Amino acid sequence: MDARSRARRLSQLTIVVIAIQIVACFAIAWSPKSVIAQDKMTIEELVDSNSVAMESEYNHASGSKENSFKNDLDEFESVFSVHGQTTIVSQYHSRFHAPYSGIHSLVPFHEVATSQTSTLFLGARLYDGGELFFNPEVAGGRGLSGVSGVGGFPNGEITRVGLPQPTPYVARTYFTQTIGLGGEREKVNDGPNSVAGYRDVNRIGLTLGKLAATDFIDNNAFNHDPRTQFLNWALLYNGAWDYPADVRGYTYGGVAELNREQWAIRYGLFGEPTEANGAVIDSHFDRAHGHAWEMERRNESGGLSGHLRLLAFLNRANMGDYQQATTDPAAMTDITTTRRYRSKYGFGYSWDQELSEDLGFFSRAGWNDGRTESWAFTEIDRTFTVGARIKGTRWRRKDDEIGLGIAVNGLSPQHRAYLAAGGLGFILGDGKLNYGLENAYETYYRWKISSNIFLTANFQLIVHPGFNQDRGPVFLEALRAHAEF
Repeated sequence: MDARSRARRLSQLTIVVIAIQIVACFAIAWSPKSVIAQDKMTIEELVDSNSVAMESEYNHASGSKENSFKNDLDEFESVFSVHGQTTIVSQYHSRFHAPYSGIHSLVPFHEVATSQTSTLFLGARLYDGGELFFNPEVAGGRGLSGVSGVGGFPNGEITRVGLPQPTPYVARTYFTQTIGLGGEREKVNDGPNSVAGYRDVNRIGLTLGKLAATDFIDNNAFNHDPRTQFLNWALLYNGAWDYPADVRGYTYGGVAELNREQWAIRYGLFGEPTEANGAVIDSHFDRAHGHAWEMERRNESGGLSGHLRLLAFLNRANMGDYQQATTDPAAMTDITTTRRYRSKYGFGYSWDQELSEDLGFFSRAGWNDGRTESWAFTEIDRTFTVGARIKGTRWRRKDDEIGLGIAVNGLSPQHRAYLAAGGLGFILGDGKLNYGLENAYETYYRWKISSNIFLTANFQLIVHPGFNQDRGPVFLEALRAHAEF
């Protein structure tokens, strides 16, 4: 048996093991339990809970109930919020089969890379409904093979890293205005970019400034944070949504949201970079921008919650055309020579559902037209992901967590023809291409070391890295340390 056959046999065995783990997790966690639904605080509930005490203690005073309720609100509401985090990811892959490599290939020999980010989350309530957030950040390190060679790249933290040396910059500075529409109210807990207080469930939210589009669009309860959950790009976000961002993952723009108890709709308008994966946002905002529309439907039954989010997007930027770059002799298979202001559109969904207190299921899918150059996120035109998250309650480690995920990614016919002809994208380019779907299998175990320190062991198998059947599979191991306050 040759080395390539052994690698394929080992990859098949790994897939079977991950599938068995998923089935075992569902079997362990799927059991009837008494579940306490999450509290939603209303004005009426708070008044009722204190009515007896208020009447006995303040019966002689007019307006006593209203004054007591206001005092309770004042005790919970904050004016400022201060939080921070630091995350270090060290990742390794061993040798893998690769008869050839290109400028943007994942190198086929042993490789180690480490990334580090530190963020300060500062928030202030300027007045009732108006909040300002400021996030200075420091990032450094590098990604495997210079962050190239894989569409679903295996380290989600590396999007924040622009230079090897630790570099400070402003990640976010944005203002949020909340307009209450009356009725039921809910509690907002203190957290990163969240100031403790209360707000109307029925509300309008307006946000403007420097931000990350993925902070507001394409959320998912179980696969959205590379600092605590999965690491693979295609599992963290919708890989087919070429979301507007600079090289670090941030942009300028705004988001409008209408929120109701069981549903929400959102619209975002964001700036696009001047070049593919560029550091500068294009100042010609009338010609370079990205639109995103999202509709969210919530459900809750027996204390178990779920969310279904439907996404549509339209991007416009100074992008090249894959077919023109491939067929026009003057282009010389260089997509940068065909750039002009063009549009890219696509669709997707994100679904998360709690199945028990300990078990959660998720899925995503996405598609874009794939005619124009991948511009801001990564080179994926079609994607489907599925997976699960299980808490450690059964083995008396309730704050520990296991994640299991599978991503299947593809390219459009125009995109794959361009790469097969020897073309280069900003993340892919093996020199030629024997096209195949890029499949990623990821599992992790996250230990809670203390109240604010977590250590994660992460394992990934990527079959056909860079959508190339001639290369791989590649096995990756990672260790992630995360601290927060």
